[in-house]
Amino acid sequence: MNTLADRIRTLIADLSPACFALVMSTGIVSLACDLAGLRLAARSLFWLNLAFYLILWLLTLLRLIFYPRNLWSDFSHHARGVGFFTMIAATCILGSQMMILKNAGAWAVAFWVLGLVLGLLLIYGVLTALVTRADKPSLAAGLNGNWLVLAVSIQSLSILTCLVVTQFPAHREELLFMALCLFLVGSMLSIWVISLIFHRILFFPLEPQAFEPSYWIMAGVDAITTLAGATLVTHSYDSRVLEPLIHFLSGFTLVFWAMATCWIPFLIILTAWRHLVGRVRLVYAPSYWGMVFPLGMYAACTLHLARIVHLSFLQKIGFGFVYAALVLWLLTLGGLVRSLLGSLWARPCQAK
Repeated sequence: MNTLADRIRTLIADLSPACFALVMSTGIVSLACDLAGLRLAARSLFWLNLAFYLILWLLTLLRLIFYPRNLWSDFSHHARGVGFFTMIAATCILGSQMMILKNAGAWAVAFWVLGLVLGLLLIYGVLTALVTRADKPSLAAGLNGNWLVLAVSIQSLSILTCLVVTQFPAHREELLFMALCLFLVGSMLSIWVISLIFHRILFFPLEPQAFEPSYWIMAGVDAITTLAGATLVTHSYDSRVLEPLIHFLSGFTLVFWAMATCWIPFLIILTAWRHLVGRVRLVYAPSYWGMVFPLGMYAACTLHLARIVHLSFLQKIGFGFVYAALVLWLLTLGGLVRSLLGSLWARPCQAK
């Protein structure tokens, strides 16, 4: 591989199905900054995120056109196929940014519709491809943290559905009912998949290099479920569908926040074990966005929850995680830029 064109073709052919995790992470860090009052950072990250989204869609479409076999191979792969669900979550989180940061209702609705279409096509498409596949991997080989993006994508749809309710006042109750159902489905899926992952890491051998950063999504899925529940609570007043359930929703939401909080120290310990004991080098990989997203989501959900339960100490926790997420986002973005420069502009090897 000696030319820049060859390297670009390889980049497109080998594009990770989970590449839209970059948009998910940037989007939620932007929204967390907005909740913390960091308006300039929030809006700067919004415009950057929009550029990321368009570039990744372009690369994905080029891969579909020129390397369909590579794409289908990922689509029907147990460990990689679920990465396509990041497209759903990224679309909905960007739609939420449109609504919250820019008050662009029409654009938010457009992203909501696209998110619904992608949800129907990708969730049922990938799951059908995996279920009907003849040769299936073992649980240890086929299951990883990326499986939780299934629940994350559904919860992101629930949140955006709540946000676009103002654009359809005549159908407010129907849309809130839809958001509630999505929230409940996403909640149950997160419980099922986390149970499988916890079983996998407890009862199957786990090498340090196998504990990828994507396992941090165990905290991220509980955090986005908290945010979805808190969003439903804020829309429950004067709602025939949600107001009778407000105490259930508040309690259920708090359960998921507590679980997200409990996961974080455990994940920190296992990450330290991976790098300090297992001596795994810190080299950029797309899975590292799976660490940024949970921190940003935890910051956002904690700040949102603090407004509902009126506990000021939760705001302090949320503010702390906003800055932690920003620092990790900058480090990961730096790793991405360095990796791209290294792969695209590295000096070609000379033939002997």
